[in-house]
Amino acid sequence: MLRLRRIGIDTYRENVAYLARSCPLYRAESLQALSKVEVSKNGRAVLATLNIVDDGRILGIDELGLSEQAFHQLGLPEAADVAVAQAAPPASRDFIRDKVLGRALSEAELGAVVRDIAANRYSKMEIAAFLIASAGFLTIEEVLGLTRAMAAVGNRLTWDVSPVVDKHCIGGIPGNRTSMIVVPIVAAHGLYIPKTSSRAITSPSGTADTMEVLARVDISGDEMRDIVRRVHGCIAWGGHVNLSPADDILISVERPLGIDTREQLVASIISKKLAAGSAHLIIDIPVGPTAKVRSHTDAIRMRKLFEYVGDQVGIRLEVAVTDGSQPVGNGIGPALEARDVMRVLENDERAPPDLRQRSLLLAGKLLELDPNLRGGRGHQRAEELLAGGEALKTMHRIVEAQGASPVSAALGTLTRDIVALADGVVSDIDCYRIARIARLAGAPNDRGAGIDLFKKVGDPVRKGEALYRIYAAGATDFAFASRFSDQDNAFRLSAPHA
Repeated sequence: MLRLRRIGIDTYRENVAYLARSCPLYRAESLQALSKVEVSKNGRAVLATLNIVDDGRILGIDELGLSEQAFHQLGLPEAADVAVAQAAPPASRDFIRDKVLGRALSEAELGAVVRDIAANRYSKMEIAAFLIASAGFLTIEEVLGLTRAMAAVGNRLTWDVSPVVDKHCIGGIPGNRTSMIVVPIVAAHGLYIPKTSSRAITSPSGTADTMEVLARVDISGDEMRDIVRRVHGCIAWGGHVNLSPADDILISVERPLGIDTREQLVASIISKKLAAGSAHLIIDIPVGPTAKVRSHTDAIRMRKLFEYVGDQVGIRLEVAVTDGSQPVGNGIGPALEARDVMRVLENDERAPPDLRQRSLLLAGKLLELDPNLRGGRGHQRAEELLAGGEALKTMHRIVEAQGASPVSAALGTLTRDIVALADGVVSDIDCYRIARIARLAGAPNDRGAGIDLFKKVGDPVRKGEALYRIYAAGATDFAFASRFSDQDNAFRLSAPHA
């Protein structure tokens, strides 16, 4: 037996174990570096990728180290005696090999793969092979099978009321924080809307990151049920609720590789909503030259796939195709986005009109699902709830129910205005470049980092006038963001109108 040691390394959704090369109880050569091992004691076990340590200052020869995620999963105290054994290859690995060779997998085979992914039986390299093979060839029936398989692993929420509604944006548009406005509007009307959202992986902020500026988002499934029953809505981090956990692991590998096919995206979104117990869903698909979906033809294809899978799993689904030609709102980054959200809910004159209008559009579509609301009155009812202050009161109740935010959200003290180099009219804003600048500035890890937009497409500008402001908390991040904005301006200007 080896003494368990917690190694303070965040290996992000991959369990890693550390063993000294000179360990007298286990020969490193027999276990082999970068192979899977099983660490166990008294019925508790965790699978982890093995790394061999040569530096005795990091790990003793009689110790077995675990990364943060693996240590928490095992659930044993430090210094506990544990055994180590070579882990058997996942039984589903043959199915991944078949997928790489171009064979369509059955729902049962996809279920086996997903269960092994959720159990951390695969390395990120093996998961990448599955994702790349799936990106090259995935049938409609495989999309449906993958959706059901991912929803079946992890927690499933059930509700004793109807309808339970939800909305989701496929992403790719900075500042598009409509969920944080839609949820309190819909909940104020009385419909249940248990909203689970993701944290950012490659974007400046996820909805969970922005909501965390206002309230705690790492709530459990039981807390989520209680909050929704009391105030009809919540905005929680889906990773903590453990809904479709295999999807979170797939995303952690998928995003850095730049894999984002419509088939995998549809399976990802529908599996999360199915696990959350939502029966009615609005999907927002922004279309624009730098968005995830670049043409209306592609949006129609995605809509049809969403509708087919939704029908098969029992989710009533509607797709809204929206403008994705530029960022939504003014703020990009958690604190700045939260500011915009609250300005809309408070009916502040400084509230971004595009964020307000899009939120009302989506909230209105969800309210149309209420059988007690006369047809066609959804948008009007959403406006009444927002303008009358009921949505704001509901947001305050949601924040109180979820608890105080554990993070600091003060805006970064290092700022720089990026100015127009000539007179003109804003003709184009590159969503990808704007998001990258905000990310380089430190968002979302620094909640107060990001970008504040001063101009939108169609606005006239004069030479020397500010287009946007960079906020950063660290000097290195500030320098990175400033350098990139100088080299690759995200704004394009056309000649001023005559």
